[in-house]
Amino acid sequence: MENDGKSKAVFLDRDGVLNVERGEYTFRTEEFEVLAGVPEALKLLKEAGYLLIVVTNQGGIAKGLYTKAAVLACHEKLQQACGNRLDALYFAPSHPSVSESLSRKPDSLMLEKAIARFNISTENSWLVGDRKRDLEAAARVGVKSILVGEEETYSHPVRENDLLAAAKFILRQEK
Repeated sequence: MENDGKSKAVFLDRDGVLNVERGEYTFRTEEFEVLAGVPEALKLLKEAGYLLIVVTNQGGIAKGLYTKAAVLACHEKLQQACGNRLDALYFAPSHPSVSESLSRKPDSLMLEKAIARFNISTENSWLVGDRKRDLEAAARVGVKSILVGEEETYSHPVRENDLLAAAKFILRQEK
């Protein structure tokens, strides 16, 4: 499903999609736990030719609750747990109570940067998120989206229980 030599990608929110969300912020490596089924989901998507790109808001940095180094340590743990299948990990360190940023979802700068860097076909790409703001960012750049999890009450046409179910849905759409 290549389009004019462009890559296809799955953009992934982090907390609640890839790892257990622990309260408002997840930043301690000892508490960072990859959700069941995530390594298998990433393997399936990677084998199908998708780039795997994490796009996550990390507003606790701007609030002074943790550092960029803490986020990078969690991302290293995530990479190791998932067989180093993630192609890029973007994070927005801002928070609206402290500073404004076009990177922070629902804005789309993290996605736009990845689309330009990897020459991504938006029409052949997806975003999997657990919040309305994730889906809004996807819509801003023309990427299809899937809502996962139970917390968000927002109604969305494609909703799955978890990333593994979302990955299987994406792969069924290719056939």
